[in-house]
Amino acid sequence: METPTKERILDEALVLFARQGYRGANLRELAAGLGLSKSALYKHYESKEAIWNALLDRMEAYYARQFGAMDHLPEIPDSWEGFRQTAMRMIRFTVQDPRIVLTRKLLLTEQFHDARVCRLATKHFLEGTAGIYSKLFEGMMAKGLLRREDPAMLAFCFTTPISALIHLCDREPERQQECFERMESYLTYFIGAHAATP
Repeated sequence: METPTKERILDEALVLFARQGYRGANLRELAAGLGLSKSALYKHYESKEAIWNALLDRMEAYYARQFGAMDHLPEIPDSWEGFRQTAMRMIRFTVQDPRIVLTRKLLLTEQFHDARVCRLATKHFLEGTAGIYSKLFEGMMAKGLLRREDPAMLAFCFTTPISALIHLCDREPERQQECFERMESYLTYFIGAHAATP
């Protein structure tokens, strides 16, 4: 089934904006990459800003569906092995999904030029992810898997090293396997340090 033109425009725009930034990208180049005229592009989106905002809206919705969000939390694990699987699924999605990799690049470069992008970068690189894990940890404490601690501080401590390794994967993709191994080791350390004692 052929992808609708509006979606194709956003796919191409993500690549272009991630490579050239919002200000560096022009609609003539976007249209040419799609085999469209600039006027045909305007039939779907009235301006570059409209494409930009639609792209950010789509990214937020996609990330919430695939990774999780405060109103769409992953299932609370029933075991530490379940937690390990959930965490590694979320990490692998973040590191390997091509759309998320491009979006992260876009957020990193445009966060200094656009207030909405700055808020999204804070949400996805720090507060939103830590908030999701805070809720997971609250649920795991209620199930007796995790020692009673401040779940927000625990989530901050958990996500910060992983975030650093994700950014290392972006800068040095050839080290991805090494980063995954380090994340797995960190998960083992974290479980040993914070599991509730029987």
